[in-house]
Amino acid sequence: MFEIPAIILYAASVVAIAILVFVVVRSYIKNNPKELPMDEMEGHDFEYYCADLLKASGFLEVEVTKGSGDFGADILAEKDGVTYAFQCKCYDKPIGVKAVMEIYAGRDYYDRMVGVVMTNQYFTQPAVELAKKLNIMLWDRGYLDNMDS
Repeated sequence: MFEIPAIILYAASVVAIAILVFVVVRSYIKNNPKELPMDEMEGHDFEYYCADLLKASGFLEVEVTKGSGDFGADILAEKDGVTYAFQCKCYDKPIGVKAVMEIYAGRDYYDRMVGVVMTNQYFTQPAVELAKKLNIMLWDRGYLDNMDS
């Protein structure tokens, strides 16, 4: 009968433990996100915060639309010849399909090439699936935090 050397068993154990630690830490971070300055903002302040992030990232002609009656787009911008419409959501829970539908409408209303939902949270699985189907980009709290760094 074939006997597995002890060193291989030890290495496999170390790898298994490392994978387990990674999964647990990743799950903890996702379920207990660090507090970010954007988490304390009101809706309109969050829109201006997002507009500032876009400007700092090289977007041009960044315009925050009027508060009500914006037809689903909070910010309009352009970068590298591509036009964008952004929907901004500053909530304390995951973002659902409604935000995706809003920016889908806003993108078309303003004749923009790309629609994006920006949020201080994460997205529900149905929102992710709908965004993929409708070609809408989703920028969650991790993405915005990286933009702010």
